[in-house]
Amino acid sequence: MNLAWRDIKHNLGRFLLTCLGLSLLLGIVLAMVGIYRGLIEESLGLVRAAQADVWVVEGGTRGPFAESSRLPADTREAIAAQWGVGAAGAVAYQNAEAQHRGATKRLLVVGSEIGRIGGAPRVVEGRPILRGRYEAVADRRAGLALSEQIKLGRDTFTVVGLTENLVASGGDPVIFITLRDAQKLQFDLTPAAARREAARNASGVGTTDTINAVLVRLLPGVDVDHFAETIGRWKHLGALTQDQQETVLSRSVVERARRQIGLFTSLLLIVSTVIIGLIIYTMTIDKKKSIATLKLIGAPDSRIVNLIVQQALAMGLISFVTGASLIHVAQGYFPRRLVLESGDGALLFVIVLVVCLVASGLGVRTALKIDPASALAG
Repeated sequence: MNLAWRDIKHNLGRFLLTCLGLSLLLGIVLAMVGIYRGLIEESLGLVRAAQADVWVVEGGTRGPFAESSRLPADTREAIAAQWGVGAAGAVAYQNAEAQHRGATKRLLVVGSEIGRIGGAPRVVEGRPILRGRYEAVADRRAGLALSEQIKLGRDTFTVVGLTENLVASGGDPVIFITLRDAQKLQFDLTPAAARREAARNASGVGTTDTINAVLVRLLPGVDVDHFAETIGRWKHLGALTQDQQETVLSRSVVERARRQIGLFTSLLLIVSTVIIGLIIYTMTIDKKKSIATLKLIGAPDSRIVNLIVQQALAMGLISFVTGASLIHVAQGYFPRRLVLESGDGALLFVIVLVVCLVASGLGVRTALKIDPASALAG
């Protein structure tokens, strides 16, 4: 006879309610891990979508995603003329807010040259940008439809294509426009501001023909590190390989968010351990007289230990499966992308089993101290 199952069956309602509460807690733990994975995927998605080997940026900076990077637009021609370059494209990045359908949308605007790398990598619906002005390709998370118009700055753009899963590190959807439109958006001033700047600087407000980076795709066989090192010798330029750019994003830009999520996940696991320990302890106290009776009739301590450990493991197993199922069902309703990997789930499952074993120690210790003679008390 399995004593653990008989005891669970005797108090089935309370046991299931306990598992439900614990499953919500474990589901949150799994969601936090998925949020972290999603944060990394979102941060690296735009960089990887460019499919560049080298990022040429302003000298002394770590690229447009970490800090300000400004280059003359003709830098692209100088880079494209270097030996080993298969393709080069100038890009400009900037955050913008747009009023659309009565709501404010925050977007990451990417300006790129038509037919060169740096533009929308894969259009899942519609077509790429073909006209030099006032066309846009937006990510689906922006909530824009094909042929819909959106006003950016002082110009109105028509959405001709849609991409998928391309957002900034902060979660803002990406919208692609031409480099010329992006430069105009970045430097175009209102009439009042333009008059003010003209009054302050009689020679003008300076050139607007600037970019944030040059994306380089090398020919097969060209050493990426050597090319980046060569460009880095230029006084006004810096160069990051694709791996270095990804490291900047994953280890610098989202580092604080990674630490915060990791700390919060660790705290939740500690809270789960305490809760499971208290639940098992309470269940053991409730069975104090029954355990004393088992000892009185000669049941070995190992049988009592198995009773408590099996209940703890059953609670952890049921709670984990329920919590994981709830998170998978609610995955599409999170405001940020949630990435649930099987490896993370398996690791968390092992951690939950270890937590249950550790938490059952308090109940086992209490059960072993119960005096068999207490079964004869009134």
